[in-house]
Amino acid sequence: MNAGVCRRYRVRGVVQGVYFRASARDAARACGLVGWVRNLTDGSVEAVARGTPEALAAFERWLRQGPPRARVTAVEIAADDGADVTSDFDVR
Repeated sequence: MNAGVCRRYRVRGVVQGVYFRASARDAARACGLVGWVRNLTDGSVEAVARGTPEALAAFERWLRQGPPRARVTAVEIAADDGADVTSDFDVR
């Protein structure tokens, strides 16, 4: 998918060791998004997603909640050029 809006997310809180990345992948795919998600060394999770504004809004709502064991304290959102986004949503 080359069209659509692309955003970069930084999710903070208890978001590692709680299946956040796999759950985010599943949520993004359910929204019809492409992109990726990965852990960062500071304990946060980073994701880049591309899709329609409506799909991104649904994914952002999910990110603010996360999977059951997560405790999200902040979600930072920025525009992104999506240069490294493929045709799927991957865990890195």
